[in-house]
Amino acid sequence: MILRKIPPITCRVLLSRVLSGPSQELCFSSSVPVQPVPPLSLTLQGYLRALEPLIPGEELIHTRKKVHSFGEEGGLGQQLQEGLERRAKHSNNWISDWWVQWAYLESRQPLPVHSSPAISLPKRDFSDWRGQLVFASKLIAAALDFKNLVDNGRLPVEYMRGQPLCMELFPLLFSSCRIPGRKHDAIAHHIRARHITVVRNFQFFQLEVYNSDGTRMTESQIHAQLLRIRAESWKTDKEPMGILTSEHRHTWGQAYNRLLKDKLNKDSVRAIEKGLFTLCLDSPVLRVSDEKYSSRMAAQILHGGGTYSNSGNRWFDKTLQFVVGEDGSWGILYEQATAEGPPIATLLDHILQYCKKPDPKKTPLVPLRMPKKLYFHIDREIKRDIEHAKQNLDILINDLDIRCFNFRRFGKELPKRHNLSPNAFIQVALQLAYYKVHNEVCATCDIASQRMFRGGRTDYIRSPTNQTLKFVLAFQDPSVSREIKLELLRDAVETYVALTDQALRGQAIDRHLLGLKLQAIEEGRSVPSLFMDTAYGLATHWKLRTGQVPANTDSVMCFGPLVPDGYAVCYNPQSDHVHFSITAFNCCEETQAETLAAVLHSTLCQLQELLQSTV
Repeated sequence: MILRKIPPITCRVLLSRVLSGPSQELCFSSSVPVQPVPPLSLTLQGYLRALEPLIPGEELIHTRKKVHSFGEEGGLGQQLQEGLERRAKHSNNWISDWWVQWAYLESRQPLPVHSSPAISLPKRDFSDWRGQLVFASKLIAAALDFKNLVDNGRLPVEYMRGQPLCMELFPLLFSSCRIPGRKHDAIAHHIRARHITVVRNFQFFQLEVYNSDGTRMTESQIHAQLLRIRAESWKTDKEPMGILTSEHRHTWGQAYNRLLKDKLNKDSVRAIEKGLFTLCLDSPVLRVSDEKYSSRMAAQILHGGGTYSNSGNRWFDKTLQFVVGEDGSWGILYEQATAEGPPIATLLDHILQYCKKPDPKKTPLVPLRMPKKLYFHIDREIKRDIEHAKQNLDILINDLDIRCFNFRRFGKELPKRHNLSPNAFIQVALQLAYYKVHNEVCATCDIASQRMFRGGRTDYIRSPTNQTLKFVLAFQDPSVSREIKLELLRDAVETYVALTDQALRGQAIDRHLLGLKLQAIEEGRSVPSLFMDTAYGLATHWKLRTGQVPANTDSVMCFGPLVPDGYAVCYNPQSDHVHFSITAFNCCEETQAETLAAVLHSTLCQLQELLQSTV
């Protein structure tokens, strides 16, 4: 087994050691162009336009002067722009490695809630541990089948708007793990891993999933091994070691170093880190009403429900964790340093298709080695670390307000019939709902993929726009006619579509602004005054963190807000309904997920009436 601790910039170099096959290069990078550095003038103009709905006119005049000074001919902005353009010529992607380092590896916030997204899938048709293990066996086999496609270069290249997408993240989904550090984290990717880790009742097991001849285990073999694990994992007073990974990253980094001083602990931790992925076999949770079920299940996948529930059944640093509950609930939790939503969606779609088929393999008559139970030596210091982590995680979980609901009045077909982009339509609806609750608009980020470019990750589509604000104000005014409201709605949607197109072409503003700031730091300069301006702080205080997660099934993605006084809203539009998840923090008296959910529901109904009045 080979361990590599790798900064993001070297991830692509490692691919040649992981993959083989003639189509590998085509599949993963060479068929897509290099990500361009946007023109400086375009980004600065877009920045000022984004500020117009957010800050008063007097402040905007002050900021305009700063922006013009920064962007003038021969000025600081142009010098930093030239530095970025030089960087782009000598790197796989001029911003992605910086983004991963800045947004993820240097972030010190806990991974659960604050960082790692969860996807809750439709409930399966079992309600006991027997069905749980049968389905878990199928899920493991499906994931291994997907990995085989990746390893052999047979994963079809994905396309968006007729353009091929970069596939470089797919090999890093498996056998990867985030490694905590005191100041910043690292990414570890392990070559030739042959096992997964299974955790049940807070106890971890190393499960080999390949036979001695290199073939993947069949579902029957995996099922037999899971039965063995269940028999060995009856609940005792075991310490929930996985809770440590939920801590503030600085705190976990210190505890990690203490933990690894003991050889037994080090071997167990390394086994978890090196595994292809982790399977979490969760115990039953308290039954809730049908109305609250989807919210409860999303919470279970996201953080485990607390230290008295299943939070000890997680290793939050692991890139992939599949969660299967005894009640038929299931989903995936992933760590974002090496994963993004679209590749995860592709993986899940493969799993769902695989699960519809019978086991294609005959079970060989060979003896199976007993799964290896992973033990830990817990001294007084580690025991103290665990107790602190339990307290902090329960505080975080109790602070998170989650509301998932299925809007059934219409889906993406309604705006399509009126020649409106479904995503842009929902984004405008979110702005209107937020305004109704808070009597203001706010900085909002919608995630845009940059996989059209080599090594591309994400950028933000910003709202509100001036056109959105005009519509929001007009919609609240009873004196404005329906015809004008509809015209303003179309303007708002079309403006958002234009911003989306701009982002997909690599011309959004936020990664570029971050790159200019980091380029200044790289050159040993002071942070430019543009980024010390109050307006920049307001523009990047994301009170609405949003994400469209289109999928072929009724899945629900969930993650926490980016700021204490904000919301996170995910949505999955289907043809005749839309799944939403909304989160907020209870510590902020001004934000309530349930309130925003109710207002969003009524707002969508009002917009439906507005559209249908024209038919």
